[in-house]
Amino acid sequence: MLIKFEIYNDGEFWCARGIGVDIFTQGRTPDELMENIREAVGLHYEDSIDAGEQITIVSLTEFQVGSVAKISSC
Repeated sequence: MLIKFEIYNDGEFWCARGIGVDIFTQGRTPDELMENIREAVGLHYEDSIDAGEQITIVSLTEFQVGSVAKISSC
């Protein structure tokens, strides 16, 4: 099973929202968020995991690279 998360920073916390699955979690750091995602998926799919199903977690991270401006010549 493949579970995808959209990850973004809301200015205070790192947040993860499940894509196609009703899971949301957050953390103060990216590392804390990753641990919280694993825990949330483990709880949400506890029965499937106990039955031996393998779950892969994929994250899509949004971050600002910067602005792009057109340079004009004189």
